[in-house]
Amino acid sequence: MLQISELFIYPVKSLGGISMQSSALTSRGLQYDRRWMLVDSENRFLSQREHAQMALCKTALADDGVRISFSLDETSVLIPFQPQKTEIVQVTIWDDTCTGQLVSDEADAWFTQKLGIDCRLVYMADDSLRPTDPRYTQTGTITSFSDAYPLLLIGQASLDDLNARLDERLNMDRFRPNIVFTGGEPYAEDTMAQIIINEINLYGVKLCARCVMTTIDQLTGQKNKEPLKTLAGYRRKGTKILFGQNVVSTGFGTLSVGDEVSVLSLHTEERFTVA
Repeated sequence: MLQISELFIYPVKSLGGISMQSSALTSRGLQYDRRWMLVDSENRFLSQREHAQMALCKTALADDGVRISFSLDETSVLIPFQPQKTEIVQVTIWDDTCTGQLVSDEADAWFTQKLGIDCRLVYMADDSLRPTDPRYTQTGTITSFSDAYPLLLIGQASLDDLNARLDERLNMDRFRPNIVFTGGEPYAEDTMAQIIINEINLYGVKLCARCVMTTIDQLTGQKNKEPLKTLAGYRRKGTKILFGQNVVSTGFGTLSVGDEVSVLSLHTEERFTVA
């Protein structure tokens, strides 16, 4: 039997994640997941790819917002669930442009000081609708400030198989999944077309191409060559290194650790096969 073993949300894009026992599933992913994002002076998103020190910002849910702590000095700032400002700006994530609401001067100053980057924090309001790629998803499917899709699914067996090939074991946080499951063979998630969890239908739409972020230690912010060096030896397809599958849902509800994952159908298209 396949079961959810871990759930994660990442309230601020590219900052630390939060392990959850349960989470509401919304139209754009798990509740609070990537609803906030740091942008530069041109309103383009910031990530650990260029600024590895962002890994040092740890995240926790509070009664009145999201608390961000900087691990080097243990200082923190509270991000209110509702922004203190009303100004709307156009922000860019890869090739997408959508609206973001400025949050607070306090947050901007705190992140600018701690990260050493001139930046601002924005929030994705409910009326900001960012569509997913229509080549792979149905019209009307939306996501938050994620890279491209609302959910990422990875099997624990896949990480176990990777770790068996590495000199030093890595934690799942290198891959920033939303849903981790136990049971099944390594990389079983590759071919999952339709699954159902707690009576919610989810659909695998695209294998996840991995980048340099996976090489950043999420505790220290230090970069290494792994796991991309090893993954390139057996998880490469064309120019991309694949690990995990992007998922969308057509329903709402609650996902919890321990929920059974039922696979209703499998992909047969060549793009879901990794040599």
